[in-house]
Amino acid sequence: MSRVGKKPVPIPAGVTANVEGQTFKVKGPKGELKLVLHGDVAAKIEADELTVNPVNDTQRARAMWGTYRALAAKLITGVTKGYERKLEITGVGYRAAVQGRNLNLQLGYAHEINYAIPEGVTITTPKQTEILIVGIDAQKVGQAAAEIRAFRRPEPYKGKGVRYAGEYILRKEGKKK
Repeated sequence: MSRVGKKPVPIPAGVTANVEGQTFKVKGPKGELKLVLHGDVAAKIEADELTVNPVNDTQRARAMWGTYRALAAKLITGVTKGYERKLEITGVGYRAAVQGRNLNLQLGYAHEINYAIPEGVTITTPKQTEILIVGIDAQKVGQAAAEIRAFRRPEPYKGKGVRYAGEYILRKEGKKK
């Protein structure tokens, strides 16, 4: 049995949510999102709470039960608070700057990297070595952060590269003389 799926998702004041067939739509102060539910689960709204239940008693339905309850909770959090990821750049000459709808990265390569900022995501650079990614869709924010980090992952000897804020990099000992 799903422990996550059993918990109802509270819908805070100022957020309107409705279920039409297999589509869950939520609208809040930060924007509007929708989720198409899997065929093995059904959702309903009662007394400012969203409950997700499996349609039948198969193993797949029980797996989707918890998954889609968590996805619906993420939508509600997104339209009320939003999501943000912070990246830090470490390395001599490594820097980032936003130019229009592009993020310009200099990460030690012979060329600059221009990353097109996806729709629904806002990227700012408070410092040249910090990147702040903000949006209402957790998946888009996380995907953008992962793609930027993938341009130059932190290396284990000096720690140079792009890392998540607070990420610990396991350091290796260099050559011994």
